This record gives sequence, C-alpha cells and structure tokens, in this order.
Amino acid sequence: MILVDTTVWVDYFNNVANQHTAWLEAHFYIERIGITDLILCEILQGARDDARFAQMRRYLTSLPVICGSRELSIAAAGNYRFLRDKGITVRKLADTLIATTCIENGHSLLHHDRDFDGFEKHLGLKVVHPENERA
Repeated sequence: MILVDTTVWVDYFNNVANQHTAWLEAHFYIERIGITDLILCEILQGARDDARFAQMRRYLTSLPVICGSRELSIAAAGNYRFLRDKGITVRKLADTLIATTCIENGHSLLHHDRDFDGFEKHLGLKVVHPENERA
C-alpha cells in the first residue's frame, strides 16, 4: 500500500498542480492508496468550512485508514531518538508516527516534506519519487 501524506492531500484538495498531485491522480485507481489516522485528522482539521469538511471526510474515509498502537508509538520514539542521535531533528510528531507506520508495515509513502528524508536515508522508509518516473 502507498500512504499519501498530508502535504500531498492539502495540495490535491486545493487543486495545486505539481508532480505529487499528478502522481496521485494518475495512480489513484491503479495503486492501493491509504492514509493513517493522523493524516486523516491533519487534513480534516484544516477544512475551511462544514461543507468542505464533509466532502473531504467522505472522500478520505473511503480509503483504508491505518491506526496507531502502543508498539508503533514505542517504535516511533526509538526512530526519533535514533535520528536525533544522527543530528536530525524531526519537526513534527505526526511525521515520526507516519514514517514509522510505513516502515513497520512495509508501506511506501508519497510526500513532499523534508522531515521524511532522514527516515528514508537511515531507517529504510520506502518513498514514492514522482520526479523519477517517466511519463
């Protein structure tokens, strides 16, 4: 499964055209796309009004939603500490949990947020790189 990060969904729902939203549109019905409970929360809390909230909720809850656990939280804390020891500070707790969810469950991540780079480089996070795909 490919989890799509909030950074991509925000652009997608705001009709921002970039490599990541183009990849999502091209692969939505080809790949198994999912989100985490944190991604769902992040996106919905940014809704401008009730109608937009309802629209995004209907759309996003049609996707598989991966939820956290005690074990995942412990693994995420370990990953955060590992990266910190390498001089990398992840700015958002949600990103640590999202990356760890992918690592622990063998999912790939579509994102455009530099906080995931350390997870990819040092912890084996699989990342979708739309810029490396041929059209």
